[in-house]
Amino acid sequence: MFHQPCLQVFFVLLVALSTAQGQTPDYQFTDVVRLDPSPVKDQCRTGTCWSFSTTSFLESEVQRQTGQTLDLSEMFNVRMTYPDKAEIYLRLHGLHQFGPGSLNHDVLHVLERHGVVPESVYSGLPKGETFHDHGHLDALLLGMVEVARDGKWSVSDPAWNQALAAVLDVYLGAVPETFEVNGENHTPLTYRDALGLDADKYVSLTSFTHHPYGESCVLEVPDNFSRRSFWNVELDQLEDVVVTALDRGYTVAWDADVSERGFDFRLGLAVLLARGKEMSDQQVSEPAVTADSRQLGFDDFSTTDDHLMHIIGYANDQDGDLFFIVKNSWGDENLFGGYQYVSLPYFRAKTISILLHENGLPKSMNRKM
Repeated sequence: MFHQPCLQVFFVLLVALSTAQGQTPDYQFTDVVRLDPSPVKDQCRTGTCWSFSTTSFLESEVQRQTGQTLDLSEMFNVRMTYPDKAEIYLRLHGLHQFGPGSLNHDVLHVLERHGVVPESVYSGLPKGETFHDHGHLDALLLGMVEVARDGKWSVSDPAWNQALAAVLDVYLGAVPETFEVNGENHTPLTYRDALGLDADKYVSLTSFTHHPYGESCVLEVPDNFSRRSFWNVELDQLEDVVVTALDRGYTVAWDADVSERGFDFRLGLAVLLARGKEMSDQQVSEPAVTADSRQLGFDDFSTTDDHLMHIIGYANDQDGDLFFIVKNSWGDENLFGGYQYVSLPYFRAKTISILLHENGLPKSMNRKM
């Protein structure tokens, strides 16, 4: 999954271009719906955007339901997911991807089986470290599963599982069995229940023509290592679901392609560039996106599963065009404090999937699903 180093730099040129809130050099935005999220974080040198985006989404869910503003642990999900990845890799004789990437539903799987913990209880940072860097961890784990594959080790071998757990504990820390929050003792499972989080209440949607609409499908992207399903809807429905959910007070977790010339984190902007156009063009004219053009991008790999983020609202530009407000996990050093304004054509063309609470769906769709 797409990631980049901690963004501890100063964008002097950008500040010179524009310092006004809601304004880029070529766009002026007026927020229509903006749901207060938890603070922006930085995934640093890790491929864990899937956990940062979904954890932010769950923090918003708790805030929506209880009014509490929480800081939940992203690395708890990473720690609890790696053993599942290793098991699937070995059971498939190594004929499967193994790496740091995952999808939103893998956090829900952790929520269901293991629970959730506060960041203050489990930061996932080795002692003395101040930011996440998983380069060594990822290389070591890949080497371990390849050796286990070649040696035909059993996934049920206690020595293998102890070795894997030991490496994860060294790099991320041992998971506490119990902890205290506001004077109450919890396990990860009881804390989940105290927050009112229920993994069964969330649904994943996508939109591609190579699967029937109105049915579930297993989406063929490499980071779907757990082979979980998505409900396939028409493109206009996908767009309407997000707008409707935001209007109702529900945020949306978003998986998308960000390896595009029109996706500029520093400017806090994502627009769909037509052939031959550049971001420097004054107010770029974006091409129309249809189900067929969207499918073509997925089929020829010009649209890929790169990065997961968190949609927390929408705005209009000076021409009245809709832009989604997206919380990223690359730190807060851009024009909008770590947020980006994503155009509707970009969303329609480059979305892989979304995740939201079932009550954010139109009632007719909810009943059918």
